[in-house]
Amino acid sequence: MAEEKNKDKGEETPKKCKKQSCPEGAPAWLVTFSDLVTLLLTFFVLLQSMSTTNKVNFTAAAASIRSALTGKDPSSQVEFVVPVFPKQPKVEFAPITAPSVEKIYEKVKSQLDSMRLQDSVGLQKTDDEALVLRINDSVLFEPGKAQIAPQSYPILRNVADIIRPLPMDVRIEGHTDDTPVAGIADGNWDLSVARSVSVLRFFKESDLLPLDRMGAVGYGKDRPVIRNMDDATRAINRRVDFVLRLNKPGGSGGKTSPRNALAPL
Repeated sequence: MAEEKNKDKGEETPKKCKKQSCPEGAPAWLVTFSDLVTLLLTFFVLLQSMSTTNKVNFTAAAASIRSALTGKDPSSQVEFVVPVFPKQPKVEFAPITAPSVEKIYEKVKSQLDSMRLQDSVGLQKTDDEALVLRINDSVLFEPGKAQIAPQSYPILRNVADIIRPLPMDVRIEGHTDDTPVAGIADGNWDLSVARSVSVLRFFKESDLLPLDRMGAVGYGKDRPVIRNMDDATRAINRRVDFVLRLNKPGGSGGKTSPRNALAPL
């Protein structure tokens, strides 16, 4: 009756919608979108890997792909490229400046003062860029003897301690006065050589200085500091000189110039 009344009034009865069942799983559009994102990610990863790839590995990979596509043996086609590494930049090193003789002179003088050796060991700088440590023969030897007196051992050890850290070679020179040695023609020269060798042997056997830094020579009476006129001047000329010279490569080596004009220390 109600439906008839509605029809009479011209009104239509609303239709009920049919229920639709949704398919299981992800929607088709989502799968397509995921594939697209994955391909884009793979593409950019490939670009990144190609920008930093190793040439050898990339050549081998390209040959492997070519072999898979063409069916040819890749062993005869792979060309390994040896990577060229950039050269290391050259570093300009400042040259090491060798200490000057003047600075070494001041250092040695200070050491002699601190060791209280200024009365036993003299120091002088020569014109040919060398230093001379001078010890009178009465400090080291008995008259006419070449054997070192035991009481002088501490002085020689202190001298070796001063020389050891210096970048210098040492030449031990023996000198005498003009008093002839009885019965020996070259007695003064023999005595000067024997004394210088005794000092060198003392340094070597006591492990105070290496032998490759030392040399020994005797000049006898031929290189006096001052003219032999009396006992006082002769006592000054009887001495042992330690000539220190910078061990520069290509330098003058062991050459020394006469020091006849040097004033007594």
